[in-house]
Amino acid sequence: MDLRMTARLFTDLGLSPEMLKAIARLGFEQAAPIQAEAIPVLLQGSDVVGQSQTGSGKTAAFAIPALERLDPNVRGVQVLMLCPTRELAIQVSEEVHKLAFFKKGVRALPIYGGQSYERQFAGLKAGVQLVIGTPGRVMDHLNRGTLRLEDIRMVILDEADEMLDMGFRDDIEFILQKVPANRQTVLFSATIPRPIEELIRRYTKDPKRIRIEAKALTVPTIEQVYFEVDRRWKTEALTRLIELHDVKLGIIFCNTQRMVDDLTEHLNAAGYSADAIHGGMAQAARDRVMGKFRKGGLEFLVATDVAARGIDVDSIEVVFNYDLPYDAEDYVHRVGRTGRAGRSGLAISFVSGREVFAIQHIERFTRQRMRRGQVPSHGEIEEARLNQQVQRVRDTIAAGDYRHYDHLIEALLEEGIDSLELLNALFHQLSRGGEGGGDSKAPPAKPKAPGVGGSGDAPRPSAATKPVAPRPPAPPAREPKPTLRISATAARIPSAQRPERAVEKAPEKALENIPEAPAPVAVVVPEPSPEPPTPIVSPAPVEPVVAPVSVPEAEEVAAPPAEVIPPPVVSAAVAEHADFPEPPAPKPAAPAERREPRPKPAPFLPGAGKPRGVPANAGEVTRLWISAGEANGIQKADVVTLIQGETGLPAEVIGKVDIRERHSFVEVSTEHAQVIVARLKRAPLGGIRLKAKVA
Repeated sequence: MDLRMTARLFTDLGLSPEMLKAIARLGFEQAAPIQAEAIPVLLQGSDVVGQSQTGSGKTAAFAIPALERLDPNVRGVQVLMLCPTRELAIQVSEEVHKLAFFKKGVRALPIYGGQSYERQFAGLKAGVQLVIGTPGRVMDHLNRGTLRLEDIRMVILDEADEMLDMGFRDDIEFILQKVPANRQTVLFSATIPRPIEELIRRYTKDPKRIRIEAKALTVPTIEQVYFEVDRRWKTEALTRLIELHDVKLGIIFCNTQRMVDDLTEHLNAAGYSADAIHGGMAQAARDRVMGKFRKGGLEFLVATDVAARGIDVDSIEVVFNYDLPYDAEDYVHRVGRTGRAGRSGLAISFVSGREVFAIQHIERFTRQRMRRGQVPSHGEIEEARLNQQVQRVRDTIAAGDYRHYDHLIEALLEEGIDSLELLNALFHQLSRGGEGGGDSKAPPAKPKAPGVGGSGDAPRPSAATKPVAPRPPAPPAREPKPTLRISATAARIPSAQRPERAVEKAPEKALENIPEAPAPVAVVVPEPSPEPPTPIVSPAPVEPVVAPVSVPEAEEVAAPPAEVIPPPVVSAAVAEHADFPEPPAPKPAAPAERREPRPKPAPFLPGAGKPRGVPANAGEVTRLWISAGEANGIQKADVVTLIQGETGLPAEVIGKVDIRERHSFVEVSTEHAQVIVARLKRAPLGGIRLKAKVA
């Protein structure tokens, strides 16, 4: 069965009301081609071999029939789904739970390596009808007797070619031999190589073959860029790119009605003019939104594929694929909305995880390469804004249609203001929207000292306004103020060479009250007076903080002990308010020894290793398996270079590399393990496209 991208509504596929309700809740308007053809056949109970590209909607194509055919009153496992990686197993499990939202009594459980056995034991013991797992962990549960398959009605192999490439053939055959012979077998794969054909011949019965074959299409001359962004940060990336390109009119495509509504609300809250259009809206409302968009009353139209088919606006600057479409033909229809009437166009797509493979399929389908971009930083956005402002000034001068302010300019120049300074001030005002107060006059914030507060901390009171310990009110009248004399010993010590260990040993509250700029040590020496001065603090003894000092010569003053207060930074005001402990008696110590900086801790080296199974932390390592070895002519340095090149991570996160004949193992920081696995998949090394997984 060779199909040409047909599409049907879910209401035409014979699904239960509960399933249709769940699909409507997710916001899907129509079935993808693979879904429209596979679901009716699977509901009939036939074995199916489905072939379509990654990202074409295969998960719902087999998950919907599986949920429809199982019996919620039976607590045994009735459906088994096998996935090549834990990431895909989690993704499929999430999709299954969404589709089973209104199916009372239906329970699904993902089981995969790296997760706690106890949690999986408890889930299986409670009774589940659907298990989504990786071959290795499923086989492990079968050997332990914690997973029983005598009630299995359907076995589904998702991404079968990937599982065989990763060496799971023996595991798959072991599992298929344990399930009842009268089960329904479903196999989905992007390609059908010879090993897959052997599995089909041995473990399926008269399977129906469904192949989604798209006709070749090309797109106009449009610049196409994709950004690999985690789905949690898509909205942030979208707004940055809008600012970078100064977009005035664009369309943003999403796959579901719910996402359209959520994104529209977010854009409006961020100050953009946006409106939504999708199949769940009344026709009158859709016409109103389209009319407003055509007249330029909106900056952005957020739409689904079905609702956007009638969009015909020539001046669209950018098309954003917030969600990648299920098939390449829809991609062509989307990006074709820009670049019309001889104008240049730009198409930007966001992808995450396995959707990178869908980009490769789109490239083959459109016969054009897509450039991979990097999400701009805030500095790049600011620079782009300034460049845009400069271009506007150029355009205004070229047009000559502007009001002259010669008398104001001449008046400012006569005041002695330099012409370059005048232009700088004008551009400074323009870059802030022409508002002269507030931000433009505010002094830049001073950087905090490392280890004291953070970027998100509220401003802390100074030592003069926030004493560490409560103190009684000062007397209303004071005698003549003591003079401050700078200790010559402290003044001779350069700030870069003064001891730092004392700062690390000082109480944390004292660090909060240290002034931002280092100050020399101040010694309080009262001026001679006929009467004793009125005490500044309470009658309690003050010897622990400021002891009476008699200094005949500046050279006789010794630096305070490092255990109390560091000489370079503690002023008299700080000493007055700080709650320091009783200072010990001075001990003779070589100044050179106290000035030596504390050695920095050694960086984390995964090669040292920690035992597997401990809670994830900065020192834990994870062992990865990659599908290249000595037979491919690779060396340890090649693996390290590849990981750094693909991920941008420092070499410190990479540990021991073990090169075998046909594969290799590498230890990496657990914190970055999942990112490294995702980036290494399909990466070129040793003349092959790599496979990678957690060993």
